[in-house]
Amino acid sequence: MENCIFCKIAEKKIPSTTVYEDDELLAFKDINPHAPVHLLVIPKKHYSTLQDAAAAPELLGKMLALAPRLAEEFGCSVSYDADGAPTRGYKALINSGPDGGQEVYHLHLHVVGGPQPWRGKR
Repeated sequence: MENCIFCKIAEKKIPSTTVYEDDELLAFKDINPHAPVHLLVIPKKHYSTLQDAAAAPELLGKMLALAPRLAEEFGCSVSYDADGAPTRGYKALINSGPDGGQEVYHLHLHVVGGPQPWRGKR
């Protein structure tokens, strides 16, 4: 897509703080983070929405499998207390379409973590 900001990031035409890259995926820090950890995982190939990528289940699985690896690397992976209760965690979220809150029309997975970022605590 000619004017897609995430395509331009994947093509290295726009700088980003890359945290992971392989032949199919790129992960980078969100420039407007909503939590202490806010990363975006994108496919290098353009898919506008999750629905558009439904025919690529291996790619979607790879994106989801990367989320816990990044969460661990950035200190927000699920951990447990002495009684086995979870004490930390993160969100892995894909917004799709206007009613789904999607703002950039290039499929992307948010990895959001920290002390309950969805409750406004940082």
